[in-house]
Amino acid sequence: MIIDSHQHFWIYEAEKHAWIDDDMKIIRKNFLPEDLKLVYQNNGIDGCVAVQADQTLAETDFLLDLAKKNDFIKGVVGWVDLRDSDIDIVLKYYSKFPKLKGFRHVVQGEADHNFMLRPDFLNGIAALEKHNFTYDILIFPHQLGAALDLVRRFPNQKFVIDHIAKPYIKDGFYAGWVTLMKVISKHENVYCKLSGMTTEADYNNWTPEQIEPYIEFVLDTFGSNRILFGSDWPVCLVAGNYTKTKELVTNFIAKLSSKEQAAIMGGNAMQFYNL
Repeated sequence: MIIDSHQHFWIYEAEKHAWIDDDMKIIRKNFLPEDLKLVYQNNGIDGCVAVQADQTLAETDFLLDLAKKNDFIKGVVGWVDLRDSDIDIVLKYYSKFPKLKGFRHVVQGEADHNFMLRPDFLNGIAALEKHNFTYDILIFPHQLGAALDLVRRFPNQKFVIDHIAKPYIKDGFYAGWVTLMKVISKHENVYCKLSGMTTEADYNNWTPEQIEPYIEFVLDTFGSNRILFGSDWPVCLVAGNYTKTKELVTNFIAKLSSKEQAAIMGGNAMQFYNL
């Protein structure tokens, strides 16, 4: 089964989606399951994990409603305020929804480099472990130090790094990202999504050759059993189309065994998110 481990839905609102700047104006519109279903039919995708884009409980409920109405949405990564003093009560409520697999916070947008290490946030992560939810780490490379500290503190929590931690591919920055990712990869509870890479390169002029060293490194360090394919649709449309996004990964992993390819393209997502 081929699973897209990372995509988004939204009903576009200029204020809510202010992060969609002028360079990304192509995605200033609604993106809903009926749009993605056709894309998946054309690209041989069997199912997906829908990931939050807005930091509200309404967003979590919106995604759960879409998942309830669309069988191809196999799981949801929602949002809750992990700093909430009542986080246990909130998670107990959301434990009733079988398609809700985990949570994410847009840490990349936090000014505090050590946001994830604040006591209230750590308390929330501890609660996730108790309720058997996963956590998606969305960060920039300068926040990798805090991420390393986080995963060390919770060896039994399942973590996945979104978008290979967003290295600055367009600028060719590599060494600093490599150093910390290598250490993080030694923690067996941490997975990594091969997603969101083309939008860290030059939207209009990226080439597979430019991105492949980053993919090669992730494969070498995390191994084929802890890597998940993700499209980051519809954000990927800013830098091409769904087919090009998928082929960036499938062409690269074609050299691997069929078993390893199947793991990256779906098996690992099913195992990580318990789909």
